[in-house]
Amino acid sequence: MSKANRWRRSAMVAATSAAVLLLASACAGTASSTATGGAGSSSGSPAPSSTAPLVIGASVSLTGDFADSGKAVKAGYELWADEVNKKGGILGRQVQMKIVDDTSSPTQVVTNYQNLITQDKVDLVFGPFSSLLTIPASQVAKRYGYAFLEPAGGGPKVFAQKLDNLFFVQPAPVVKSGDVFADWVLSLPAADQPKTAAYAELDDPFSAPIAENIRARFEAAGIKTVYQQVYPAETRDLSPIMTKVAAANPDVLVSGTQSEDAYSQVKSLVQLKFSPKFMYMSNGANSPVEFPSKVGAANVNGIMSAADWYPGSPAPTSPAFVAAYTAKYGGSETDIDPSSAEAFSAGQLLEAVAAKTGKIDNATIISSLHQGSWPTLVGNLSWDAIGQPTGSFSLIQWINQKLVPVYPADVSKATPVYPKPNWGG
Repeated sequence: MSKANRWRRSAMVAATSAAVLLLASACAGTASSTATGGAGSSSGSPAPSSTAPLVIGASVSLTGDFADSGKAVKAGYELWADEVNKKGGILGRQVQMKIVDDTSSPTQVVTNYQNLITQDKVDLVFGPFSSLLTIPASQVAKRYGYAFLEPAGGGPKVFAQKLDNLFFVQPAPVVKSGDVFADWVLSLPAADQPKTAAYAELDDPFSAPIAENIRARFEAAGIKTVYQQVYPAETRDLSPIMTKVAAANPDVLVSGTQSEDAYSQVKSLVQLKFSPKFMYMSNGANSPVEFPSKVGAANVNGIMSAADWYPGSPAPTSPAFVAAYTAKYGGSETDIDPSSAEAFSAGQLLEAVAAKTGKIDNATIISSLHQGSWPTLVGNLSWDAIGQPTGSFSLIQWINQKLVPVYPADVSKATPVYPKPNWGG
């Protein structure tokens, strides 16, 4: 993963709004004629023949700050396309994925979707990784009347746009993903619950809201905040922040993270030899391969995160997904990143809409997904008017160097471990 892009993210965010406005102005004269562009759109171009390929475009982070998760998303999209094509495609049309690299840049993601829709004239689009990129990307999709199924952008600012074409392909808004950790902690006997807490939060539309939601719940329950810091994306060295965390000596550390700063936090805490009794990370710790490789396999045990798919998932289609994934990419079930399952689920939704309606245009996808519940790898999904799903996540924990669901009871495969083992334990 290139670290250089990470530290330029704040500058890119500032440029995004201007870029979007510029594109809107430039396209104003043509938007009406291409309003639902692509051969599979609900209006505009004539309908294709039944044998024409169904081309789906997606901008994914293959380099830059989000590359680890972006590559997992790409793997999920491509695996789904392979599997659906083995079954004859969608309504007799073979699926072709057109995936381009956005370099983890909010500016580049706008350019990519603009080109996919207006130049490549793809039939449909899938979303990128991260709320940071989903926000500007979804605005482009909305402008051209495209459905926007996105597996990895569920921060509050995504839904604040109030877009009716957007569907977050996870069980709940990500700000709620920390609720399962708070629920578990507050369910413990009073003597076992943490008395003090620290919060280290990346200034990111995904990360900080999760930690702040947990903080509000913990403070309401009487868990005292002894340290809280929101750090900018360009912060290169997190050791000063972790030094302050260690000095505050909290019982629980809640880290609002993406992948790179999650790795940095753990490595700093290991060097400081400070291990909190409880530790939750919003992202990074839920990567079954990258996390142990970046922080050391001996340092993962006891850390918690949230997930919608995990090894042994009860979803009916999970065994077939695992078999197909390991056949294509190798490894085992425990090597599968949840982001791949989320991306695969976006494709499952298209299959379901086509099977139910006999159509696969953007308008049909949008209107159909706003009605009823739809089964996927990550659960039965339904959405409100602005694309927020209405379910919940599972709590996962590193136990014996493997990610295991531990709460709630109906998904648990092991008893949660606490206090967290010391580093190297």
